[in-house]
Amino acid sequence: MDAGQIAYTTQEIAPAVPLWLNKGDNAWQMTASTLVGIQSMPGLVILYASIVKKKWAVNSAFMALYAFAAVLICWVLLCYRMAFGDELLPFWGKGAPALGQKYLVGRAKVPESRHRVTNGDYVTTEPLYPMASLVYFQFTFAAITLILLAGSVLGRMNIKAWMAFVPLWLIFSYTVGAFSLWGGGFLYHWGVIDYSGGYVIHLSSGIAGLTAAYWVGPRLKSDRERFPPNNVLLMLAGAGLLWMGWSGFNGGAPYAANIDSSIAVLNTNVCAATSLLVWTSLDVVFFGKPSVIGAVQGMMTGLVCITPGAGLVQSWAAIVMGMLSGSIPWVSMMILHKKCSWLQKVDDTLGVFHTHAVAGLLGGLLTGLLAEPDLCELILPIHTRGAFYGGNGRVQFLKQIVAALFVIAWNVASTTIILLVIRLFIPLRMPDNQLEIGDDAVHGEEAYALWGDGEKYDPTKHGWHTSSYSEVTAPSPYVNGARGVTISL
Repeated sequence: MDAGQIAYTTQEIAPAVPLWLNKGDNAWQMTASTLVGIQSMPGLVILYASIVKKKWAVNSAFMALYAFAAVLICWVLLCYRMAFGDELLPFWGKGAPALGQKYLVGRAKVPESRHRVTNGDYVTTEPLYPMASLVYFQFTFAAITLILLAGSVLGRMNIKAWMAFVPLWLIFSYTVGAFSLWGGGFLYHWGVIDYSGGYVIHLSSGIAGLTAAYWVGPRLKSDRERFPPNNVLLMLAGAGLLWMGWSGFNGGAPYAANIDSSIAVLNTNVCAATSLLVWTSLDVVFFGKPSVIGAVQGMMTGLVCITPGAGLVQSWAAIVMGMLSGSIPWVSMMILHKKCSWLQKVDDTLGVFHTHAVAGLLGGLLTGLLAEPDLCELILPIHTRGAFYGGNGRVQFLKQIVAALFVIAWNVASTTIILLVIRLFIPLRMPDNQLEIGDDAVHGEEAYALWGDGEKYDPTKHGWHTSSYSEVTAPSPYVNGARGVTISL
């Protein structure tokens, strides 16, 4: 057999290459899945470990690491088909494993249940790749939602309570939003637009995070008053992975390597850059200097805001959305938060409510205004447009509002019930003696063998002013795990 025949056999008629398989689409979908996975592992693991106080670096990173692994197992055992399988209720699918060989090698269907289009016909979207690619792609979205939620409760949530919370919230909260908006549920049939997760992921994680922060309780007073990042440069590395990974986040949403995917990737980056610049400019105007943490927050709000409409708005609209996402969440975080006594009482560690709930809601509503009809035709099963373009656009904007209210209400209720049930068996907040010490008390491990949080450099204590030094193990009542080391110079 010559080389040409071998190539033909491999590419055209081999059992692993059925006639319906589009290799380009499949390659892009797996690449997009990997990019979204990198946002969490290692992106948010690094960002969380470095943006918190040094004594919480290990705990914060581990919460993200645990969530990523736990969500994957729950996803393939039950939750994928609760979110994208056959309808059980108008807002929930029938749970079942997504592990069978026959199921995974078959052609993907999104959603598996049929949905009605405007002419009354029933259709099902069938991407040109196997179900295995779709199951993993949607897993990465579910995982990052839990990890984003964790940002609200860093620095005090009992790790055992978190380990119980992750699978329960995935089952009873995330799958409801995903099925309702993406998987063939009532909001999907109604024509609500959520291109890549502004509501399913960001509004959900922001509202659930704020709710969880309320029930878990605050950090220690000393931590709330002073919570400096332990490594700003490493924080930027994590943020960079998050930004670059967003091309897979929004670029993979059309389930194909097509025109709409290209538009989504460009708009994503344009909006993020605009938002970062606006947020930084506001920091300079009001505080006199640019903040690196502020720039990361501005980047985040831009990425979140464009997500519900990334492939549906024109690029000039992406700039408008970036300007609004760099300013409205800034006002909510820097001004309204300080004036609202209730928001000040709820200790949302990383401000996930502002960067995700506010920005996600803003993006969903702006999509209801700015969704361009021709771009909507490229991907949406129901003919629609934003209010800015007339026609049925006003109705679309109202649909976006109703969907947001449903997502908010469900996440407040489900998160509250889950945490109250967990509280019956496991304390939600760490005891104060662990909160005082941090990682060494919780895990028996520390991130760095360096001096204390926020301590200024003192050459008489820390300088290399002597040629001899001794190494002393730091005393600790916690005997399990790795030990911190103090250098006595």
